[in-house]
Amino acid sequence: MEESFNPNAPAAMPSNHEIRLAARQTLKGNWTNAVLATLVFTLISAAAGSIPFAGLLVVCPLEFGYMLCFLRMVRGEDSSEMVGDQFNVFNRYGRVLGTSLLRFLYILLWTLLLIIPGIVKSYAYAMTPYVMNDHPELGADECIHESRMMMQGYKWKLFCLDLSFIGWAILCIFTMGIGLLWLQPYIEASYAKFYNELKARQEKSME
Repeated sequence: MEESFNPNAPAAMPSNHEIRLAARQTLKGNWTNAVLATLVFTLISAAAGSIPFAGLLVVCPLEFGYMLCFLRMVRGEDSSEMVGDQFNVFNRYGRVLGTSLLRFLYILLWTLLLIIPGIVKSYAYAMTPYVMNDHPELGADECIHESRMMMQGYKWKLFCLDLSFIGWAILCIFTMGIGLLWLQPYIEASYAKFYNELKARQEKSME
């Protein structure tokens, strides 16, 4: 039986190839700022990681700020101050810290139960920073729940997106890791684009 066309149905998600292509287009003209922001984030993460609890209290919130810089870039917002913009999350430190720690705790508990469920949940909660940014009215647990709902049916697609970067990651080994300063922005821009597409589908389905 031929399926009838529904003009109100949300458009299909772009392929991972299309998502990566859009990410590269977004990064054109923004590579310098993206690489510098990545360098600063990496150096702070390495330094804080050597201090007990600093990784949780500093790096987890800063990771949210770093990710949100790429969300703004993907949305065409000003990205000229990415190095400093990633620290803006500390203006709402309590909410960001609570959300990042709760997400970390959930993933940790699932991982302690079994490795595979932990990996699955890490993908289910992957959109949490973006949800937190777009929905200031939601609490930490609500942001995590919203991410889980958005990712229903898309965890495998995001996992495959990650797999598509393996070749680049292997090449970075031959640059003594320096290539990661370019690879990580590429990944982050792809994740931000992935979220934007999910959000667009969600909004379309609610019309």
